[in-house]
Amino acid sequence: MKIIGGKFKGRNFYMPAGMRPTRNIVREAVFDILGRDLSGLAVLDLFAGSGAVGLEAVSHGAQKVVLVEKDPKYAEVIEENFRLLPLERDAQGGLPYEIMQTDVFAAVKFLAGRGKKFDTIFIDPPYSRGLAKKALKTLGAYDILQPNCVVFIQHDTREILPEQEGRIVLFRQRKYGNTYLSMYKVSV
Repeated sequence: MKIIGGKFKGRNFYMPAGMRPTRNIVREAVFDILGRDLSGLAVLDLFAGSGAVGLEAVSHGAQKVVLVEKDPKYAEVIEENFRLLPLERDAQGGLPYEIMQTDVFAAVKFLAGRGKKFDTIFIDPPYSRGLAKKALKTLGAYDILQPNCVVFIQHDTREILPEQEGRIVLFRQRKYGNTYLSMYKVSV
């Protein structure tokens, strides 16, 4: 697979065997909506898989990307994929990404406990397990969303998500084959 935009456009990255990747058209839609410059933004990638969305976010200039992936093999592939990029360290010596190898729901609770806030959240859980709805409900329960946060949820067309979860409100939904990309904003 390849990074489709930003300063690392065209760079290859690894895809773990047996994984359903986020299709290029869906990644393009996400970054068309967000804009091409994510400078200064914090991005959270839940159910990160290969890290494709996180790689795109870093390529588009995100200040910090936190990728959450429970499967140790997938987390290792994410780390390998980021090592392929010539990333610069910030003033404190940190890299623009962090990988959390843990359960998504525990990660959200942990991040909220640390006072972390995100400008963009991407959720792409395994299909047919009801995890998209559970993830949305979890986000609604914890204070990790910046006031203008946009939440993208990629899910199976058979899983119907609510139009609102607390202060998170659906504003657009697009269909790509058997996939929906549901987009939410924080209401103020």
